[in-house]
Amino acid sequence: MRKGNARKTPWSRPLADFVHTAIDPVVARQGFGQSGLILFWDAIVGERLAAISQPVKMQWPARGRDRAADNGAATATLIIRVESGFALEMQHLAPIIIERINAHFGWRSVSRIQLKQGPLAARKLARPVARAPDEAAEAAAEKLVGPVTDEPLRQALTRLGARVLTAP
Repeated sequence: MRKGNARKTPWSRPLADFVHTAIDPVVARQGFGQSGLILFWDAIVGERLAAISQPVKMQWPARGRDRAADNGAATATLIIRVESGFALEMQHLAPIIIERINAHFGWRSVSRIQLKQGPLAARKLARPVARAPDEAAEAAAEKLVGPVTDEPLRQALTRLGARVLTAP
């Protein structure tokens, strides 16, 4: 039994809690203040535009010696890599993309987009979700398994057979 205050956070935490702290220093070298723009690019610009583009770097203007005169009003230029045939479309959609980025951050952080044409880095595609096999496939697989005496092995073979029989 655990002693102490029950309100303390548990010793185990989801991996997602650590992603930002691990990625933020790496993306900071590219001018991004946080990893949100890279991680949520699909949600910010939409799946169609995210498939043909990816943010590369945020370029902030050089600060002068008199920082009080700037009043923090400096905005960045976002450099985006775009597939070669889609740069013109991205150029026309630039005001909308800037608006979405600024809405995501909650302040006017980007004022300009600079496009770099070229191939995108390979993206890992999401695995399709496997459908559960229907009862007819399970019954057919059960019949094919035959007289296997080891119950865990029999169940595993039945599941495998049902998936094979329902595969397209």
